Amino acid sequence: MLTNQRRQALISLCQRAIQLPSFSGGEEAVAKLLRDTMTAYGFDQVEIDRYGSVLGQIKGRRPGKTVLLDGHIDTVGLPDPGRWTHDPFGGEIVNGKLYGRGASDMKGSVTAMLSAAAHFAQDTNRDFAGEIWVSCTVHEECFEGVSARAVSQRVKPDFVIIGEATSATLKIGQRGRAEVVIETIGTSCHSSNPEEGCNAVYPMCAIIDALRTLEPQIHPVLGPGIYELTDICSSPYPGASVVPEFCRVTYDHRLLVGETEESILSTVQDAVLTALQQTTTPDLKTRVSLAEGSALCWTGETIQAKRFFPAWLLPPDHELVVKAQAGLKAAGIDAPLSHFAFCTNGSHFCGEAGIPTVGFGPSREELAHTVDEYIELDQLTLACEGFGGILQALTR
Repeated sequence: MLTNQRRQALISLCQRAIQLPSFSGGEEAVAKLLRDTMTAYGFDQVEIDRYGSVLGQIKGRRPGKTVLLDGHIDTVGLPDPGRWTHDPFGGEIVNGKLYGRGASDMKGSVTAMLSAAAHFAQDTNRDFAGEIWVSCTVHEECFEGVSARAVSQRVKPDFVIIGEATSATLKIGQRGRAEVVIETIGTSCHSSNPEEGCNAVYPMCAIIDALRTLEPQIHPVLGPGIYELTDICSSPYPGASVVPEFCRVTYDHRLLVGETEESILSTVQDAVLTALQQTTTPDLKTRVSLAEGSALCWTGETIQAKRFFPAWLLPPDHELVVKAQAGLKAAGIDAPLSHFAFCTNGSHFCGEAGIPTVGFGPSREELAHTVDEYIELDQLTLACEGFGGILQALTR
């Protein structure tokens, strides 16, 4: 159990983190707060990488595995701040709940991980095997797992614990995510004489119908690999008396274990060809690709990547799963196995790099990105104790 002094210090740190806005690309203030906190807690090494993520290391006295606790410090925005009944950056505590943007997703967990690592080092006098690292990553909300690539290159962890909200369950996998772009390119003309051009929208309608009938693969644990239309646009827009020569749609495809860029693009391309066989548009051209994005980090570095974030899954009898569950049980937490419903930095750590990864963190998944987001103080302190239990189990 946390002492009252440690509990109050954790709550205060979480409040201060919430009071510092940190939308993706604007994490500087909270990054420096966490850097300074790690330094004050006596971490052996603290640094900020080129993207602006904060990394802290604590060395054990004996050789052993390298354990990484990872959480992101960026948050989504405030599309409708007028609907909030609590100041999104106030860090208000009401009836045992700490309110603010990022409370659940995921400043509560990041501050609990940092605190747990520091307490564990102090309580053991660093007499444990291996190294403990805490990473506070940036730009996760836009690019799941991309800034994490720099973290794994620096830390080279043997095990990773993702601190996203899990409702005190232990997550052993997740579906991935890919943004698939389909473009049709026709020929513009005056809309009074449409036969002189090639309208790019009509064949796109056929393609959309074909993808709606595409049967998704179903994984026995992770569920269906769905395709969902999220965006459609034509050009020129607005099309005043002009036949559109271009149409673009974007699909959110939820990836299953084993799917690759090549496999999903091939599947979509086959669906496109099948749909176009039913149309008479000889002058039409098509393209199928993955969306790409870039954004400016608070350090001035540009982060960029294809929108492809792999799925991952550990077997229930994996060493990390067994030890993490045992550590949580020793801390008084009965954590049944489950999997994330959304994408996390695990897409890189486990999906790309093959590093064994599990998820455990405070609060409920459905509170992320919501109006009047909050974390229960009991969940915050329970998670801190849970992280300590996991560290104890993995560093014996």
